Amino acid sequence: MQLTRIKQLNATLVLKSGLHIGAGDTEMRIGGTDSPVIKNPLNDKPYIPGSSLKGKIRSLLEWRLGLVGVANGQPFSFEHLRRHDTPAARDLLRLFGGAPGGNVEDLVRAIGPTRIAFWDCALNADWLASLEARHLLVTEAKSENRIDRIAGVAKDPRFIERVIAGAEFDFRLSLKVIDDEELLPLLLRGLKLLEADSLGGSGSRGYGKLALRDLTLDGRPIQADFDAIDAFVAVA
Repeated sequence: MQLTRIKQLNATLVLKSGLHIGAGDTEMRIGGTDSPVIKNPLNDKPYIPGSSLKGKIRSLLEWRLGLVGVANGQPFSFEHLRRHDTPAARDLLRLFGGAPGGNVEDLVRAIGPTRIAFWDCALNADWLASLEARHLLVTEAKSENRIDRIAGVAKDPRFIERVIAGAEFDFRLSLKVIDDEELLPLLLRGLKLLEADSLGGSGSRGYGKLALRDLTLDGRPIQADFDAIDAFVAVA
């Protein structure tokens, strides 16, 4: 195996609806929200963890490739590949890696290292400056509750912090290329699936809808090619 190239994908990630990626904060604050979003401790601004992007895109591709049932709902791994060895399954593990487990050393050697690396997405500096110039906040507290079907009244009110719709983040990832392999088409399909679905919590209630804008590959614009991709055309 030989590393022949490292490709760089950059874009602006734009929120179409409020985004909630929880901070796991259990501390009670007077006047605070019940579920705050994750923030950079250095500037107290929300960001999108690369791990959240990687996990969601991987999950969507596993569903698209029919691997969820094979792995019985667990992340598809080398042990699962032993039982379900297809070119698409191998490419998935090349992109995202997998837990070895069991007698799979030969497969681990054949697949090699994880190719993809996501960066945490910080708020775009120009967008943030324009927001602060208008004295607006980056997050909102969205109230939610449960409706008693018989009484018709709201119960159990709670407040969920969300990054506001319209927020822009700097999106970046790198893709290692080994022996001139071509894994970019599968990765781009995963990004299209993400646009069609959602990121973070409560996607079924309208949270976390997003779009990628001004996508480039090694500085070359590829947004038009990306927009033309149909994620449900058979993956070669």
